[in-house]
Amino acid sequence: MYELGVTRGARHHDHLLQTPDSFVRAPLPGMTKAMAVVHTAPPLGATFMEYTAEFEPGGSLAPVSVQRFVYVLEGSLKSPGRTTLRAGDYGFFPAGDDKSLAASRSTRAVVIEKPYEALPGVPAPQFFAGRESDIAPEPLNNDPRLEVRAMVPPDASFDFAVNTMAYLPGASLPMVEVHVMEHGLLMLEGGGIYRLSEHWYPVAAGDFIWMAPYCPQWFGAIGKVPAKYLIYKNWNRNPGGA
Repeated sequence: MYELGVTRGARHHDHLLQTPDSFVRAPLPGMTKAMAVVHTAPPLGATFMEYTAEFEPGGSLAPVSVQRFVYVLEGSLKSPGRTTLRAGDYGFFPAGDDKSLAASRSTRAVVIEKPYEALPGVPAPQFFAGRESDIAPEPLNNDPRLEVRAMVPPDASFDFAVNTMAYLPGASLPMVEVHVMEHGLLMLEGGGIYRLSEHWYPVAAGDFIWMAPYCPQWFGAIGKVPAKYLIYKNWNRNPGGA
């Protein structure tokens, strides 16, 4: 219905729902034979940047001065001298890392970038990579219908977390959450209903949601297949800056 000016997407002061029918692709500095769908960035009010990078064969991302987390959706990305990330793999590249990322075939990946917030006496994190399916799932609040896989180690050197959350049909968050962390969320599979502030949205695979600090939020999975999303949050740092 977009040709009639209709979309499920919406923007309010404390949240954004961005749907695939509204995606705009553009190159970012340091990209070669690749385009980006920028989902959230500081102009929106976010303290981080998240985008989907779409690579042609031979496409690449140049190093950046900030830290970078990458989750591969399709295809593969090679970090020279380190590893190859395939669909379902992820990698963390610390601030100042000098390695590029290159695709040998058509590839899509979620990229999260943010300045690093150092803690006195705590060493900065180093590069690591892994596969999401190798992580043992943990039930959220002992609910076996809702599984969490944490991809970033829970130690104080990291100032953010990235998880996947999978819901069996009918499963939901146990409460409406209102908290200081902000989120970037990409729906990977299935769908359901998301409450954001005082608004209720049907969501499906491919949708992106940004949630500002203290935005009331709740999700329930609807349909015949499980729902799953990739979610970022700032973590392990004093919100007051001390």
